[in-house]
Amino acid sequence: MTMADWNPEQYRKFASERAQPFHDLLALVGPGPIRSAVDLGCGPGELTTFAARALDVERMLGLDNSPAMLAAAHEHADACVQFDESDIGSWTSAGDVDLVLASASLQWIPDHAAVLRQWIAALAPGGQIAVQVPANAYMPSHTVADALAHTEPYLSALGGTPPADPVAEHVLEPEQYAQLLFDLGCEQQHVRLQVYPHVLANSREVVQWVRGTTLTRFQKRLSPLLFEQFLADYETALLAAIGDHTPCFFPFRRILLWGRMPG
Repeated sequence: MTMADWNPEQYRKFASERAQPFHDLLALVGPGPIRSAVDLGCGPGELTTFAARALDVERMLGLDNSPAMLAAAHEHADACVQFDESDIGSWTSAGDVDLVLASASLQWIPDHAAVLRQWIAALAPGGQIAVQVPANAYMPSHTVADALAHTEPYLSALGGTPPADPVAEHVLEPEQYAQLLFDLGCEQQHVRLQVYPHVLANSREVVQWVRGTTLTRFQKRLSPLLFEQFLADYETALLAAIGDHTPCFFPFRRILLWGRMPG
């Protein structure tokens, strides 16, 4: 399995909850015609198509590096919305894009200063960038997984070096993103930290949530049998940390940032 091998159906299990920050991100986009837009890390494509309709985009391109996600996304393609495979960490364009959109994808990529420089360089005069990243590396849903990966038999199976949490490794503080937007020439900006108060059916649902996202880094490097054991041990350890609740309150912290270049 490669990091690109995502499971669209697992990811969609919490589609409504995952859509909330996306809709908030779209609400930050300012007025003005959007002839060309790109959704970096488009996933299964439903939200890309929604964005194109909501913002009256003439041409929307959704990019992802997962063949499985793109196979799902192509079902939503039409004359206005197209999808293609690309490494979003190295993507840029020749200053002709009116909107760069990236929801819950930038956290997988290191060196956000360099990546945002490339993305903003793609903007046309007056162009806008809107990005959302999780900022919850301190939560038990993440810390329990990292602690478990440092125990046997997982530590040996992972070669003594478990994969780092990309949210902990890559995501900056809100004020750092604000500084970057200023340094990269945005004349307007909005950056905020927001907590989404999700209510799940029970505490075990947290396992299903993270199985579709942060736990994929362990699935990549463990055998299928050992990964299933990891999931079972993770659930036990997580419930010990957060309690076995029905329903389960699952606060999720995210950073939303938006900037507009001079016209």
